[in-house]
Amino acid sequence: MAINKYHKLKRCRFLELDPAVIGCNKKSIRTSGRKGRKISEYGIQLREKQRAKFIYCVSEKQFHHYYEIADRMKGITGENMLSLLERRLDNVIYRMGVAATRLQARQLVSHAHFTVNGRKVDVPSYIVKAGDVIAVRENKKKNKYFEQIKTMKVVNMPKWLEFDPESLEGKVLALPAREDIDTQIEEHMIVELYSK
Repeated sequence: MAINKYHKLKRCRFLELDPAVIGCNKKSIRTSGRKGRKISEYGIQLREKQRAKFIYCVSEKQFHHYYEIADRMKGITGENMLSLLERRLDNVIYRMGVAATRLQARQLVSHAHFTVNGRKVDVPSYIVKAGDVIAVRENKKKNKYFEQIKTMKVVNMPKWLEFDPESLEGKVLALPAREDIDTQIEEHMIVELYSK
């Protein structure tokens, strides 16, 4: 796995993103110095791709692979690609409120804390399907971190997911539609960039 060695707030400033999108509740007092420059069409498309990669914590190779899968699927390619990114197991764990950031969710999944439909899964890029049941493994429920989650209240749960903090179990009710995805990404620009 590639290591990201950049500062999160600087990257958010460069990509003109709100740090809350990646789970960072700090605010930067500096502004980006790039406001006065005119950006080419290619530059705008590239920035959209970089935004999506940064938000979902995926590499270029993985991201291009998701584009190719989405291109072969029926429907609008950009919406299919965002749906695939949202259905990654690490993102689903983050959306359920079990982890504060997608990177933390990725680490929890990599350390094999979760099961999908009763089977242990330690691959963050695992794509969930509608009806999948995601739960914390029985031998991990006594962990101090998960004990703390039992007392927390679930806030801003997407309508395509449900999570019960008492049993530490969630379910994918449906596949996410574009209106369910609240990221600041214009996916049609990414499709234009890759289709050149």
